[in-house]
Amino acid sequence: QVQLVESGGGLVQAGGSLRLSCAASGSIFKVKVMAWYRQAPGEQRELVAHITSGGNTNYADAVKDRFTISRDNAKNTMYLQMNSLLPEDTAVYYCNTFFDKLPWGQGTQVTVSS
Repeated sequence: QVQLVESGGGLVQAGGSLRLSCAASGSIFKVKVMAWYRQAPGEQRELVAHITSGGNTNYADAVKDRFTISRDNAKNTMYLQMNSLLPEDTAVYYCNTFFDKLPWGQGTQVTVSS
């Protein structure tokens, strides 16, 4: 079964940057549309960005022009470069497929202080 492991979160001041990583076991990663999601306290999980196997990307309006999603199919790894972070970006960040969700990982906590 494919497992997803997120890492790279932390505490950062507003305006700072973080780079998240998502490591996936299994070869299906290469053919899947992958995505980053986040869930703030008391809120529903929301889609942040997604990327096709060929590298086409799409972003939620709230993160457009600040976040960059990328992937390395050879390493079964996906990334989320987050710049100009805002306090409202504080959440647990998860990776998963865009369709046909896999079991969710533990996520990685991102906390942005004002």
